[in-house]
Amino acid sequence: MNIDLDGMTPDELKKLIADAQKALKSVDQRRRAEAKRAAENAAKEFGFSLDEVMEAGPKGSKGAPRFANPADPSQTWTGRGRKPNWVIEALEQGKSMDDLAL
Repeated sequence: MNIDLDGMTPDELKKLIADAQKALKSVDQRRRAEAKRAAENAAKEFGFSLDEVMEAGPKGSKGAPRFANPADPSQTWTGRGRKPNWVIEALEQGKSMDDLAL
């Protein structure tokens, strides 16, 4: 598709931009609808509706907190994963993990 943009008036260019934006929205809506249909079909293959799959949410939890920051008890850590900065700082100050335990 070749359009002579140089030969267009400002009003024609504005209309072209508006038409292109409408077309882009339409494409996005169609693709979103196609994606939803594909997701519904995939869920159906496993015997679920898409709503049932979406309501299921995440499977486990992050676990109960086992340690808390003595300076700010709202900061907690389960003991899994990377140590928060407040744990590292407390250990560097000579505290033990038992000192941070809940």
